Amino acid sequence: MSDNELGLFLRSRREAVSPAEAGLPHGQRRRTPGLRRAEVAMLAGLSVEYLIRLEQGRDRHPSPPVLAALAGVLRLTPAERVHLHRLVKSADPGFRCRGELGPARAVRPTVRALLDHLEPAAAVLLNQLGDVLACTAGFRRLAAPLGLLDGPDPNLVRFVLADPRARTAFPDWDHVADEQVAALKQGPFRADPHVAAFADELTVTAGSAFTARVARVPGLARATGALRVAHPEAGALRLMYETLELSADDDQRIVTYLPGDEATAAALRDLREPLRLVAG
Repeated sequence: MSDNELGLFLRSRREAVSPAEAGLPHGQRRRTPGLRRAEVAMLAGLSVEYLIRLEQGRDRHPSPPVLAALAGVLRLTPAERVHLHRLVKSADPGFRCRGELGPARAVRPTVRALLDHLEPAAAVLLNQLGDVLACTAGFRRLAAPLGLLDGPDPNLVRFVLADPRARTAFPDWDHVADEQVAALKQGPFRADPHVAAFADELTVTAGSAFTARVARVPGLARATGALRVAHPEAGALRLMYETLELSADDDQRIVTYLPGDEATAAALRDLREPLRLVAG
């Protein structure tokens, strides 16, 4: 399994930027998407040979000015720039990551109070490994019938990638799996020993569903988006999700799922307030 996360990220971003976005003339029709290496090198003031070394993982320590130039050419968002910086830092032999202390599992009282205030919305607190640390009753009503909360230590990533029920629960399973792998890879990934151990587990339990994504999905999941769920009790649901990253010391995130249309809102209300039979 490749550990060239910096090269994968640079390639994926280069292929996602059009010549027009980079300020280049469209030119002739292209067989491959995005920018050519020569174009990125020219715009960033680098040699093509050096860019190839970066993408192939033969150089993993570009200087801050080089990172800034590449970030500008590749039109990186602020979150993507932070991720790029972390990838370079994690390649340093002296790098020390927070994960050496173990995945963050403690839930601060104020975070638990925040979840309480999010009721009746479906909201869940996750750590870097995707462990479900706490959730609202609304999330439990949504997730428990899917099987996601089975067992003493439920984990979202493990459920999506290694539990066959997930492919039924999520009609867009391929996209959901991509996003879970991207979230797991965000930050130092295998430089974190606990994430590396979890990745080894998924290599065995999920096989190519995991390993193929590690090789092609860059580590930056979408913080917001839409999710379709085939719920065994509520039927077809369309949810919109928002992610709230907590402090770096927590290394946790809250994901809140809101109804994306009126039909979903009604179905979630029915889950919360099921019809009761009244004796005549």
